[in-house]
Amino acid sequence: MSIPSYPQQPNADQPQYEARYGAPEPARSNGFAVTALVLGLLACLFFWTVVGGLLLGLLALVFGILGALRARQGRAPRRVMAIVGAVLGVLGLIGSVIVLIVGISVFNSDSFKNLEDCMQSANSQAEEDRCADEFGKDLSN
Repeated sequence: MSIPSYPQQPNADQPQYEARYGAPEPARSNGFAVTALVLGLLACLFFWTVVGGLLLGLLALVFGILGALRARQGRAPRRVMAIVGAVLGVLGLIGSVIVLIVGISVFNSDSFKNLEDCMQSANSQAEEDRCADEFGKDLSN
């Protein structure tokens, strides 16, 4: 039993491309746009790791710009995807910068220096726990 084959409907551009190159036209894609979107999403998810947000966000921004430029020149599709990836990368960068600033301000605070002094002078686990409790109270004030 054989399956009948039906002729394919030709694409409007297909006969010209096939006549010129002898093969069907390759599918156009924009790898930069896809990469920017994936990296932008990862940057937004891992912004709190600072390195993840900074590195992935910067890469998403670069790939998004490259993908949008290629799409603008007509060499690739998915311009909006490239722009969304770049915007998500920027959001990941901003989140990481905020986390970094807050972390630096906490480590440079007087409360943290008091915690370091208290932990160095502690001789038991109970004293270390008391130091941590005092540090938590200082941060909440």
